[in-house]
Amino acid sequence: MQKPRLDVAILDDYQDAALRMADWSLLPPSVDIEAFNDHVSNIDALEKRLKKFHVISTMRERTPFGRDLMSRLPNLKLLTTTGMHNAAIDLDAATELGILVCGAGEPEIPGQPPDMSDVVELTWGLILSLARHIPQEDAAVRKGRWQTSVGMSLKGKTLGILGLGNLGKPVAAIGRALGMSVIAWSKNLTQEAAARAGAELTTRDGLFTSSDVLSIHLKLSDRTRGLVGKRELGLMKSTALLINTSRGPIVNENALIEALINRSIGGAGLDVFEEEPLPLEHPFLSLTNVALTPHIGYVAEDTYRSFFKDTVANILAYLDDSPVRVMNPGVRWKPAFPL
Repeated sequence: MQKPRLDVAILDDYQDAALRMADWSLLPPSVDIEAFNDHVSNIDALEKRLKKFHVISTMRERTPFGRDLMSRLPNLKLLTTTGMHNAAIDLDAATELGILVCGAGEPEIPGQPPDMSDVVELTWGLILSLARHIPQEDAAVRKGRWQTSVGMSLKGKTLGILGLGNLGKPVAAIGRALGMSVIAWSKNLTQEAAARAGAELTTRDGLFTSSDVLSIHLKLSDRTRGLVGKRELGLMKSTALLINTSRGPIVNENALIEALINRSIGGAGLDVFEEEPLPLEHPFLSLTNVALTPHIGYVAEDTYRSFFKDTVANILAYLDDSPVRVMNPGVRWKPAFPL
């Protein structure tokens, strides 16, 4: 009698990197793995592609898993996601449907904050790209033009941090090292906590009016969705730079586009967007005062190795009937069939 197979799908593997970032041979020979390098957003197409799979590995929030999709996947038993938080997975629906959801990439030492250095580095890459017009100057040099712009010196300027947590603190530290003054605000930030991070607590409006560079480091939630809107952008200096490496919907995209077109702010450095991948006809692509990256804050080799190492471990633990890193602990999950 032929043993049943366990079908595993790896989604949105844009760089074709997942299978070389971990030792997938640790899984039993009865496990079949298929990696998808393209992105599919249509729910009917997703259902057709994923219906046979028992385990799905999803990369961050690239493909949303809501009730409507998961209810169409009768074979799905384990959904494993990179990261320990994924706003695109309906955990309540997964629990009701008996789908186990496990995270990946948690710190090696329990209780230790996650390593956010990749996102911090990209944040400063975007700041420097805007301040010194690096994308424009690179393009100009390739066309035989020389020194087409005058950059912004960061020394002596004010760096505003919206969200002084695990990401905001190291971003602030680099700002201080460059000779910037650092101010910060978030709803629950105290003066003492700000001072420990080398920042000065300001008001919400003060953050927008005083910052020469304003960097967003908040989680997306009902409270933060649309937090930066037309009013807040209207408070900013005409030379100020807005940086968002957190989540696109924290900023009202239409209001930001209007501010950039009208030059009521100096520019924006964006790694995250309302819709991802960014549509080819999107207004951001025609603006010269933006620096754009395709949500790559976490796309670095060390991070990917951590993500996929834990993904393999999640599948092994599930097969051993002892799941780890469970994100919906109340689930009555479906055990794997014998392999």
